[in-house]
Amino acid sequence: MKKLVAYITTTYPEKSFTVDLSLSLGEHGVDMVELGVPFSDPVADGPLIEKANHIALKSGFKFKELLEISQIIAPKVDTLWMGYFNSFYQQDMNKLLPLASKLGVSGLIIPDLPYEESLKYSDLFRANSISNISFVAPTDSKERIKEITSDAQKFIYMVAYAGITGSGIAEDLQPFINSIKEFSKTPIYVGFGVNAKTAKDKAQGADGVIVGSAFIEILLRDDLNYQQKIQKCNELAKIIKSEINP
Repeated sequence: MKKLVAYITTTYPEKSFTVDLSLSLGEHGVDMVELGVPFSDPVADGPLIEKANHIALKSGFKFKELLEISQIIAPKVDTLWMGYFNSFYQQDMNKLLPLASKLGVSGLIIPDLPYEESLKYSDLFRANSISNISFVAPTDSKERIKEITSDAQKFIYMVAYAGITGSGIAEDLQPFINSIKEFSKTPIYVGFGVNAKTAKDKAQGADGVIVGSAFIEILLRDDLNYQQKIQKCNELAKIIKSEINP
């Protein structure tokens, strides 16, 4: 069965909501929850996620809240951290990765950490049984794909197009997916622009999808209370899971 990864912005709209939503999504078809670390300049994310980031920061997000949330949800739903490298670097990677492992976090997704720079942390990730998720993009050459995926862990984050998250630009991803499969048996998850309408097509040939903006769009709605937002997110998760597993 193909997997569904759900991105949500940590503490948006508040800490307890992030806990409740994460646990609820885990009961409604989501296989992994990707806790986004609010950041002032989320360069790989679209306007919806950027807005949620800015609101969370303005509301006083503290990194310790990510740890507290993870401690609650990680034993019950596979938990990943998604953030920009500065957020993690400031916590001291030598201390952070053992702590993440202790909390039960299974992987980190760091879109602005170049592959070459990530190599210096490979032993640290491995020693703590934390996966550093590899990114590949349509702009990568076959040689580059081979290099990046040679030691890919947990899953390969396949960027659906050379852009930012939240846009539904259509592309034929099959040649790209086939290129990755030439060099790696690690599962391939498609991210960027995945929603209820695009999930079925984007999941073709892949092992799962990563959905962010479609969930955050629901969370940004002012006409819904917290429980309604969770219900809408659960409904979306069930729809996407059924779309990618017809």
